[in-house]
Amino acid sequence: MIYGLLLIALIIGVPIAFALAGTLMIFMLTGDFPYHIRIVAQEMFSGIRSFPLLAIPLFILAGELMNAAGITSRIIDLANAIVGRLKAGLAHVNIWASVIFAGLSGSAIADTSSLGRVFIPEMESHGYKRDFATALTAASSVIGPIIPPSIPVIIYALTVTGVSVPGLFLAGVVPGLLLALGLSAYVYLLAGKTHLQEERDARFSRRKALMRGFIPVFMPVFVVGSILLGIVTPTEAAAFAVVYALVVGLVLYRSIKIKQLPGIFSRAMTDSAIILIIIAAVSAGNWLLTFNRIPNQITDTVLAYVTSPWTFLIACNVLLLIVGLFLEGTAAMLVLVPILHPIAISLGIDPTHFGIVVIFNLMIGLITPPLGLCLFVSDAISGVGMARLTKALIPMLMVELLVLMLITFVPTLTTILPRLAGY
Repeated sequence: MIYGLLLIALIIGVPIAFALAGTLMIFMLTGDFPYHIRIVAQEMFSGIRSFPLLAIPLFILAGELMNAAGITSRIIDLANAIVGRLKAGLAHVNIWASVIFAGLSGSAIADTSSLGRVFIPEMESHGYKRDFATALTAASSVIGPIIPPSIPVIIYALTVTGVSVPGLFLAGVVPGLLLALGLSAYVYLLAGKTHLQEERDARFSRRKALMRGFIPVFMPVFVVGSILLGIVTPTEAAAFAVVYALVVGLVLYRSIKIKQLPGIFSRAMTDSAIILIIIAAVSAGNWLLTFNRIPNQITDTVLAYVTSPWTFLIACNVLLLIVGLFLEGTAAMLVLVPILHPIAISLGIDPTHFGIVVIFNLMIGLITPPLGLCLFVSDAISGVGMARLTKALIPMLMVELLVLMLITFVPTLTTILPRLAGY
């Protein structure tokens, strides 16, 4: 009953948090649950009454501040200094700028919005088709939530499974780089067929670009490094990131004015509230599922028919890719992982490996129609049209699915760095 009501609510367009909370209330009102209103309220507040969860709004705020500080041009110049000399250099710069930007925001949507406004018109002016430039910007933005620091990783580790945050951070490095290399390989092969080679600006200074890019890149290196070394917790590192971004924007670059701060804080609070409301509603729903032993029943049923870890991983990939078509990644993660995670553990699947596979799947959902958020953002910037954008995106989506298969069936790609670091 509860899943049927939830499905109906989502189909008619009810926001995920209210769909979950409303379904839960209806189920409890019709069942034998004393003090049901109090239970729902208690479980919702218990779900977000957590010091580690403060890392989420703090990292969001740090990303907003760094964006407002105008670091996008510095990141682009840094990427240009690294890969700009390759054939179809500007397309490679687009991809590797996303890798660098990933260490600042941890958000695919922020990546698409910030870099897309620069790269889409710039690539078009250098002879690239507008739909290709838009598709590449959307496809490369998926790297953002995979390479640390990553907001989805924090949500997965702290609110769903209790897996080590530093371990998951390290586990995302190789898949993120593989994704960037895969997209670069596709661009390089495509450039060879189309003979695309733009002129390099003679005034461009590689040394100056590297110097200008040091300050933005230092933040994620310090934040992730301090977490991995055990010096600070993720929440404390996020607080440092906010202070660092404020100093960079207000003092060093002087690109942020005091009067802009209320707007920046307001946007960060809005984005944080959306995530935390979903977490609160899902926490209450998870309590109900646990109370009725539904995860245990599902685990026992699945294990009765599925005995191979590989079969289970294939089924999870299919399920998550389908769910990602219609449901936002954070919501899908919070709803599905409490059910899937115990089954994965029972089958002997490494929890860190499983976590990255889940996150990678759901991030691909950000660029798949009909409801991929990064598709909507990139299309809003370029105005190319969803049909043309989707057609240009299909080969890049195939590259991302290939990388997904690699990290699914070669667990070492995700576990090697955490194991070397002792996680």
